[in-house]
Amino acid sequence: MSMSAKPPAINKLAADLAGHREKIETAFVSVGGCLTEGASLLNKLIKLFDALPDALQGVEVKEATAHLEAVAGRAAALSDAFGQERIDLESLFEVVRAANLPISDLHRTIKMMGIVSINARVTAASIAEDTDDFDVFTTDIATLSESATLTLKEFSQVYRQLVVEVDAAVSQRNRFEGAHAHTLSDLAGRLTATLRALENQRASAVDGSAVTSRLSRQIVGQIGSAVMALQVGDATRQRLEHIETGFHRLADILSGVPVFDTEFKPESHPDALAAIATLEQAQLAETARDFGAEVGEAERSLAALAADAETIMTRSRGQYGSDAGKSSSIASLSDQLRAAVSLLGNFEAERAKLEAVAAIVRRTVGILLGHVEAVQDIEANMRLVSLNAAVRCAQLGPRGASLTVIATQLRELTSETVQAAESAVDWLSQSATLADAFGAATEADGAVEGRGLEQGAILALELLSGLDQKLAGALSSLDTDGTKVIALLQRAANGLDGLGALSEAMDDIRMQIAGLAPDETPSEHTAELAALVAGLRRLYTMEAERAVHDGLFGAPQAGIATPAVPDTFDDFMVL
Repeated sequence: MSMSAKPPAINKLAADLAGHREKIETAFVSVGGCLTEGASLLNKLIKLFDALPDALQGVEVKEATAHLEAVAGRAAALSDAFGQERIDLESLFEVVRAANLPISDLHRTIKMMGIVSINARVTAASIAEDTDDFDVFTTDIATLSESATLTLKEFSQVYRQLVVEVDAAVSQRNRFEGAHAHTLSDLAGRLTATLRALENQRASAVDGSAVTSRLSRQIVGQIGSAVMALQVGDATRQRLEHIETGFHRLADILSGVPVFDTEFKPESHPDALAAIATLEQAQLAETARDFGAEVGEAERSLAALAADAETIMTRSRGQYGSDAGKSSSIASLSDQLRAAVSLLGNFEAERAKLEAVAAIVRRTVGILLGHVEAVQDIEANMRLVSLNAAVRCAQLGPRGASLTVIATQLRELTSETVQAAESAVDWLSQSATLADAFGAATEADGAVEGRGLEQGAILALELLSGLDQKLAGALSSLDTDGTKVIALLQRAANGLDGLGALSEAMDDIRMQIAGLAPDETPSEHTAELAALVAGLRRLYTMEAERAVHDGLFGAPQAGIATPAVPDTFDDFMVL
């Protein structure tokens, strides 16, 4: 027996081997932890992105899109309406201004009536006698003339105010359109583009979510394969534990302690030493060889997995554009919609002013038409007075010739008054009709629809904001968790660095084992040695260990129980 084949030396070999085993176990546990955490983060991303398509294609998005379409449609309708309203407002102004000519004619004829009434009084006074009744010339004409003058004065004041109001409305509308030239049509175009962008965003996000989920599952699958490859760590740990156990059993034998319920006499110690040293030397050589090859393959697989994961995550982020994780296009769409609502509000307010002008025109025209009716009443009375004057002149004969001229002038002025009044009524009636058209148009689609659009836009903004938060949260998770996954996989790949050198350390221990027992393994086994060999074989959990064992000592002898190779995980746990 070698002088180094003492229990303390043998236990030291077991301790050295245990140190290497613990390094392997620690490294593989750390790597497994990184892979488990990475898979957990990826599963969370998969769940998050699996839920996005339903959110991006759900009822809420359709409602938001409908509200956007309503705002876009309203903008287009307002653009058309504003163009027509400008034409109608200018027409109203022209119609109101056109009434100025017959009103001027009324001024002229009524002024002439005043002059005629004065001439009538003067002429009647020059030819009057005590028995003459010239009230028709001295009083009636003057009374009607004064009444017409007063009525026309009031009429003119109201008419001038109407002209001022309509002119101010035209000027205000022109200034507004000058400041917002093409804004409505541009707005309608932008909102249409916004709808397309929203649809593209939804389609891109849905496609991106599917790609992200698929690629994340691909990485999870690769992680599962890597975990399977890491079984070399657990296999190596078990094999080293079994070798350590063999050393401890040898130390027990050399110390006189029974092993496997068998006492070994001192003369059997060399055989036990030779058998265990040969066996554990072969087991360690096979373990070192398998570990060196498989840990190198696992290290390369993890490095490739880390590289693939980084490529996959980069590709997944690319599905959402260069600003992924920072902002989504829905945010910019929301900003555009806010601007659209504000601009529509300005245009609706401008239309409300037009309705106010229309109301003023309708009210003012009503007043003017009332004055025109008064003028028409005066004209009817004047016609009666002129008829009475003609009758009175006929009664006077030659003495009333001068008054006959006055009566003729009065009939002519009355006829001109009728024409001027009718023309004024016609123009004012047209202005009232135009004002009524303004009112009907604004009432049909004005304030009520404007409020509905605003409320719908607010709802759309809320819906889009919620979607924006969901998508931004998902993109943020993709950015942060994806980065963590890549870091974990890289850490896992680096965690196996240097473990290949442990194969050399195992070889060094194997050489020390070879020095323990220079004697060859006995070809014939004693009962004690057979019990020892069988007991060591029962410790094995892997077929590779049994193969090495049987290669040295042959298949188990009949009558010596050996455990069956476990077929399933449950069988393994029972063993």
